[in-house]
Amino acid sequence: MPELPEVEVVRLGLLDHAVGRTIADVEVLHPRAVRRHEPGPADFVARLRGARLTAARRRGKYLWLELAGDVRAGSEFVGAVVAAERSSAVASSAVEDAALLVHLGMSGQLLVKDVAAPDEKHLRVRFRFVGGGELRFVDQRTFGGLALADLLDVDGTTLPLPVAHIGRDPLDPSFDAPAVIAAMRRRRTGVKRALLDQSLVSGVGNIYADEALWRTRLHWASPTASLPEAKAAELLAAAADVMREALGEGGTSFDALYVNVNGQSGYFDRSLAVYGQEGLPCPRCASPIRRDPFMNRSAFSCPGCQPEPADAHH
Repeated sequence: MPELPEVEVVRLGLLDHAVGRTIADVEVLHPRAVRRHEPGPADFVARLRGARLTAARRRGKYLWLELAGDVRAGSEFVGAVVAAERSSAVASSAVEDAALLVHLGMSGQLLVKDVAAPDEKHLRVRFRFVGGGELRFVDQRTFGGLALADLLDVDGTTLPLPVAHIGRDPLDPSFDAPAVIAAMRRRRTGVKRALLDQSLVSGVGNIYADEALWRTRLHWASPTASLPEAKAAELLAAAADVMREALGEGGTSFDALYVNVNGQSGYFDRSLAVYGQEGLPCPRCASPIRRDPFMNRSAFSCPGCQPEPADAHH
């Protein structure tokens, strides 16, 4: 799944090439792509026609486009409390409190294309813009999807309802590292599990967690309860550094499934120290990199630089 740097690359592309455009028409070519929009494809299309894209935003790995026009989410994302606070008059008026929420899943792509460009093999949704050009949602594995969501004010920040529980990421100017460190140390779990908890700290996925842990010489199963504050701060700083570096390289692309809005791949995979490097020498001590099963995925580490503690949490 794309992590923070990959999603941020896509967001920046949308900011340059899609924000400010008005949607002339929408074509849903595969209903699974809008399965999260409970009223269905026809409603999704009808609500988005004529809507203007006013902003491209992200929290952690979550991406959305804010909308202006006669748009209402009208979906499972409208909570009972929120709905109760709104009158029927509001529901039929032009509002600017809705967003197109994008789940990239494992292989989702948002591509800005000329109308004359041939369709991609796995094209799922097409947005035609007023004045020409298209935004296309392409998803080979169909794990991703699009939906309309209402926007809420959460601690002074406007977020789509499904993203309201997601924590800030280490690149967010308002990221509260001391609070995150305190929350981590209150838990009885392994440090990598804590890093991947999006309600605690968002944006960090399997790749960048392994890289940050290697940089701080921490084993992935090190218990958070006994993690020194200074070491936890070093880890969060390392996570921010590695994601910032990946962003500078356009993200990490292992295949053609992750690309930016122009269809270009990222190159940070060439700079990875441990992730996906099983059996290769550690760049720091030359020990063979080890791969362990972890939460139906893998954890990569150096047994020389990152020895497993006796009180490890697997």
